[in-house]
Amino acid sequence: MSKSRVPDGLRAEIVTQFGYRCAYCQTPQQISGVRLTVDHIVPESLGGTTEKRNLCLACWDCNLYKAARVSVFDNQSQQNVRLFHPQMQAWFDHFEWSSDGSLMLGKSTIGRASITALRMNRAELVISRKLWVEAGWHPPD
Repeated sequence: MSKSRVPDGLRAEIVTQFGYRCAYCQTPQQISGVRLTVDHIVPESLGGTTEKRNLCLACWDCNLYKAARVSVFDNQSQQNVRLFHPQMQAWFDHFEWSSDGSLMLGKSTIGRASITALRMNRAELVISRKLWVEAGWHPPD
């Protein structure tokens, strides 16, 4: 849990920047029915600051699974890999959608490791994405 309160004005900037979507799994707040949280990309416990360059919008699940980590071990490459940093890296450089729009696919080692660590293809989210695709709400632009 964050030690610092994110000021309302800064929170509003982050919400606008990320378009009311989780910066990691791209789940939109408006159709998930759950208010998103502001995540410290580099956790305060590891020296991260409460500044725009270190904050992003995250769903509660991605925030929970990310925990206080900035890197994870990637089984495929057998290397320790930094997690995706939404303020310093472009989402489409590391991720893409499966042809049916229900699964996130890693385009890079960072993407693949982040999908696994944050469980971005968790069963309930894949089911929701399939319904959102049918409704024309997914994938996001």
